[in-house]
Amino acid sequence: MLFDPSFYLESMQSFRFIFLPIRFAVAVTNGSVNLTEGVPFISECGTYNPQSCLFSQICNICSVLALWIVVIRFQQVKDFGNNGKANIASIILGFFSCIGISLLGNFQESVLKNIHLLGAFLAFFLGLAYFWVQLFLTYWAQPSRGRSYIGPARATGCVLSTLLVILMVVLLNTGYRSESAVCEWALVMVFFCLFGLFAEEFRQIDCHHLTVQKFYSS
Repeated sequence: MLFDPSFYLESMQSFRFIFLPIRFAVAVTNGSVNLTEGVPFISECGTYNPQSCLFSQICNICSVLALWIVVIRFQQVKDFGNNGKANIASIILGFFSCIGISLLGNFQESVLKNIHLLGAFLAFFLGLAYFWVQLFLTYWAQPSRGRSYIGPARATGCVLSTLLVILMVVLLNTGYRSESAVCEWALVMVFFCLFGLFAEEFRQIDCHHLTVQKFYSS
């Protein structure tokens, strides 16, 4: 089914379990990163070819998948009659966060550091804000299915993500690059889990096939 929301969620999770580890393995194998010097940042694993090409493709595809999820969730909440400021804020934050993911992948730190850092800010900080807004909508907007366990799970993910962002910044600014990189990897994994929680809300959505109707001219 072309418009099954679960397709976008499942596709995004495949990047967590398949493509990110592959890119990391390639970077370690060809010597682009040296694990004896510490844990590398995610972007450092995609600085040089061929993993830089893979990194760009992963970020571009994830950006599109995440944007579709953001739009579907926005429309779902809107269709249930909740088109308030929180829902509007969610699609704005989600949109710019997805732009940040694309910037991260296409502008490597070694080439255009300022744009890369801008992408990191949009992806991580606005992405975190997006999930906090989604936590608010979990309790104050419909549909309410699974709220009793999705709410606490989303709250745990948001709190954990906030702590990881703070630790990542503090450790980096105090010279603990390897520890900061660990926080970045953990943060990305938590973000993937937070996207996965939409599976429960998306069960409320009917799926449709895309069909082409024959037209006969007289």
